[in-house]
Amino acid sequence: MARRYDTNDATDRTTGLREAASAVRRGELVVLPTDTVYGIGADAFSSEAVAELLAAKGRGRNMPTPVLIGSPNTLHGLVTDFSEMAWELVDAFWPGALTLVAKHQPSLQWDLGDTRGTVAVRMPLHPVAIELLTEVGPMAVSSANLTGHPAPEDCDAAQEMLGDSVSVYLDGGPTPGNVPSSIVDVSGRVPVLLREGALSPEELRKVVPDLEVAN
Repeated sequence: MARRYDTNDATDRTTGLREAASAVRRGELVVLPTDTVYGIGADAFSSEAVAELLAAKGRGRNMPTPVLIGSPNTLHGLVTDFSEMAWELVDAFWPGALTLVAKHQPSLQWDLGDTRGTVAVRMPLHPVAIELLTEVGPMAVSSANLTGHPAPEDCDAAQEMLGDSVSVYLDGGPTPGNVPSSIVDVSGRVPVLLREGALSPEELRKVVPDLEVAN
């Protein structure tokens, strides 16, 4: 049966983060608040856990799961051919609502779906999320909704959709909004905006003037 913890209560937060970390290490699923919407997460390096995450959402392998990290330094072990422009985007917008698609290290033993050698990675601007990610390392995290349903802005909505497929729910109250992160592909020579979200092309071009926008 799923357990739920109020992270706005100091005691509940400590217990909830400990229980969530244990669940992730066991290969189970957790729901956590982020700076955009609530996410459903699993150990990024457990292919079984990631498969369970996709199944819980009713999502296919053709939509790979993004990875959340607790520090920009973690990128060094995850990605390769990371350009100077990509690091400038990290410096300007992380933690925050910017997802970067980069080539992942070929030696990594993970299966996030049909990624074609890339990974979508982000550092969220949310203290609960960062604390959990710092404790357990990179997590595969997708919006905590059933595919085709709205992304949840509170824990109630997430739990109503996902129920007991999730072991631990971390309830941080309503999220700031349901605007998703902007996604920029930095795997090529020129950064390409794949999805406009919280950050506009104009804001991004202040840092990387050569940014292109995908059709």
